[in-house]
Amino acid sequence: GRAMLRSLGSLLCLWALWLPAPPVGTGVAARGLDVASYRERVRAMFYHAYEHYLESAFPYDELRPLTCDGQDTWGSFSLTLIDALDTLLILGNVSEFQRVVNVLQEGVDFDIDVNASVFETNIRVVGGLLSAHLLSKKAGVEVEAGWPCSGPLLRMAEEAARKLLPAFQTPTGMPYGTVNLLHGVNPGETPVTCTAGIGTFIVEFATLSHLTGDPVFEDVARKALKALWKNRSDIGLVGNHIDVITAKWVAQDAGIGAGVDSYFEYLVKGAILLQDEELMSMFLEYNRAIKNYTKFDDWYLWVQMYKGTVSMPVFQSLEAYWPGLQSLIGDVDNAMRTFLNYYTVWKQFGGLPEFYNIPQGYTVDKREGYPLRPELIESAMYLYRATRDPTLLELGRDAVESIEKISRVDCGFASVKDLRDHRLDNRMESFFLAETVKYLYLLFDPDNFIHNDGSAFDVVVTPYGECVLNAGGYVFNTEAHPIDPAALHCCRKRKEEQWEVEDLMREFYSLKKTKKFTLKRASDHGKVASAEVTEDASEEKEGEKRKLKKSSHSLLSCPSQSFNSKLAVLGQVFLDNT
Repeated sequence: GRAMLRSLGSLLCLWALWLPAPPVGTGVAARGLDVASYRERVRAMFYHAYEHYLESAFPYDELRPLTCDGQDTWGSFSLTLIDALDTLLILGNVSEFQRVVNVLQEGVDFDIDVNASVFETNIRVVGGLLSAHLLSKKAGVEVEAGWPCSGPLLRMAEEAARKLLPAFQTPTGMPYGTVNLLHGVNPGETPVTCTAGIGTFIVEFATLSHLTGDPVFEDVARKALKALWKNRSDIGLVGNHIDVITAKWVAQDAGIGAGVDSYFEYLVKGAILLQDEELMSMFLEYNRAIKNYTKFDDWYLWVQMYKGTVSMPVFQSLEAYWPGLQSLIGDVDNAMRTFLNYYTVWKQFGGLPEFYNIPQGYTVDKREGYPLRPELIESAMYLYRATRDPTLLELGRDAVESIEKISRVDCGFASVKDLRDHRLDNRMESFFLAETVKYLYLLFDPDNFIHNDGSAFDVVVTPYGECVLNAGGYVFNTEAHPIDPAALHCCRKRKEEQWEVEDLMREFYSLKKTKKFTLKRASDHGKVASAEVTEDASEEKEGEKRKLKKSSHSLLSCPSQSFNSKLAVLGQVFLDNT
């Protein structure tokens, strides 16, 4: 039960910090939006796309919805199936989840001569498999005795991740962008990688290390994060692309969008997942520089990383994740203001163009498309959890209406090639089922298990003792694959996770003098433990008592502050857990 208590304590704490309870009596009723009917429309969207993928495109990576066939895009992994797997469970379809788990075990092979994106393989394949592995038991899959510390999907995730490790063997520890799954990094491979392609591994790789006990994954992810941090400019910004051999910045545009985005996201999510103060303080310092140099009127522009001068007054659709990220650190007012700016662009076009010129208020040449991206909906989902503001449901409604009106075709949903005239592209990216549909569904499904506030949980017995799972506080990777943070405490005995009383007893045993002192606690087998302590060790005993008090507070409970004050000084609360 000891790991269970610690996990539960930190989870409830984490949840309180992460997704706040809204004020009572606000929300849906305010504007009469029929949440249940939109939820069902989202479910129907999912199955229209998913069934046509199975029928017309499987085992290829993606569906081509205009020609009703399939294509391999990011490898050859039946990618849409891996990406959609946890969405099936969120929609409540356990039988199809179980069927797909069997299909993937039999059909997916990573020993193939394919050049794969290190970044995309990690977020879609490794992330999708880890999430599905951790949700298997909930989905009624018969799991192995050692689960969640072993299992077929975990082994597949580990195998895929090992194929990516050669990319990290560089002088800087920053990875190449592409790796051959059979041969490693190709001779002559370009050493230029985007910032996000270097800093978007800690969520998946730390999870892998904690579950498998092999530290190599977390180690390479941390080394890459720290290399980016070390190479930030004097004014605290990072650029867009860097040479991973020489650490010279090749593209020096700094912003929060494409090429950089998920690096910032993973500093925050890595900090939450791992309760890691260093990652959070790195993000908070970046956040200050971003506000100082790139933020204008609640928009974020692109600037030169060394000088801070504006290089592109452009909003990119990928930046729409930022309000959701701000809500995770408790900056809800700023998040809402930026969200409302982005929402005006959506209303102008019925989607977010890839690039939007802010001063001109219009699309940018050759960047008029909308490939059914999730980011604005993702931010709406987080902000709705935090505020219950009905405007956020209205974005969800608009998204459902416009995607159905513009993108729905006989064989699925097609990317929009040009939002000005609604011409379509023959592509349905796997993130449509992994992210866009999932975040829409979660926006309209307040009672989903993903939104669990810690009031329900499962206790699982592992070879390492009991642990708590499914208590909520899920951390989504950047492909919307939820990782249960409690699972990271299931698979290894760490010193700080043992009962403080046991540490006390060790101290007692180590003392040399002989006055009897009996400390009673029912052990796992119902026996009573006793120990000896000296009479004149009262000062040491006092010190131990203080230590016990302090450590039991930090491990088993939250700081005793009202939620509002936590939110207001979240940076300090996170960094100072006293």
